[in-house]
Amino acid sequence: MTAITSTAYSRDLGDELRRLRENCTSFGGRAMAAQLGWDPSKVSNIETGKARASEIDLAQYLATCGKDLDYLLDFTSRYRHAFDLYFAQVPTNLRTLAMVEAMATKMYVYEILAIPGLLQTEAYARAMFLETGHESLDDIAGFVALRMERQAIWRRPYRPECVFFVHELALRMRIGDAKIMEDQYLRLLFNAHIVRIIPASAVGLALQSMITLFEFGKASPLAYTESDLAKVFAQDTSAVTATRKLISRLDAVALDEEQSRSVLAAYVSGLGEDPHDRRADLA
Repeated sequence: MTAITSTAYSRDLGDELRRLRENCTSFGGRAMAAQLGWDPSKVSNIETGKARASEIDLAQYLATCGKDLDYLLDFTSRYRHAFDLYFAQVPTNLRTLAMVEAMATKMYVYEILAIPGLLQTEAYARAMFLETGHESLDDIAGFVALRMERQAIWRRPYRPECVFFVHELALRMRIGDAKIMEDQYLRLLFNAHIVRIIPASAVGLALQSMITLFEFGKASPLAYTESDLAKVFAQDTSAVTATRKLISRLDAVALDEEQSRSVLAAYVSGLGEDPHDRRADLA
């Protein structure tokens, strides 16, 4: 077992091991350690992603959980990249992202053409999946449900400190009908204390990629971005530094809380002005 800086993926896979132990054995952490002949701290550090398990460690652990060779080979293949400072996942894998959001103490989120997922209404999320045309109708309900489940962080007594930078282009991008957009604007208004609008005139910032910076109580900061092809997590110092610089630029250009609130209220009022054009006027 090797002590090393933990990553979002190492914590995710460590938690997967913990769940296996709890679901497939009757052992608590100390009993599992005794069964394996390990120090109790070794089980704890592996399950929290604070230390890299060797292939022999994984074989012993998974065998105790009743898993076969095929399971071991699959998990070992994934675990090989657990401590990489850059790693990518398929876009449908939400487990690591949800865990990162749940553990974060601070989040700085920047979106350009869509409302951030953690602030989307259910109807907006559904309409967005329909608009993209990438998912089958059978899958959309599941993806929407998962997005709503991620929003459970707002119901917790200790919520992360958040700032959502939303480019005005996302407000102009009409998703669904006027009722869907009205409800979405009102959701943003309700959360105006954590929403900062980037004016449409900030064209240079519209050319950036969407990005999120996560900060944690004890773990290292993490930068995150995504596309239709992959979700990318970067814990490398240069990536985090570049993300902090972008956030500083956003903070300098963004409207303050009251200004953002006024812009959002104007979008609610303006919905009745052109009821036939549901597409964004990006001119």
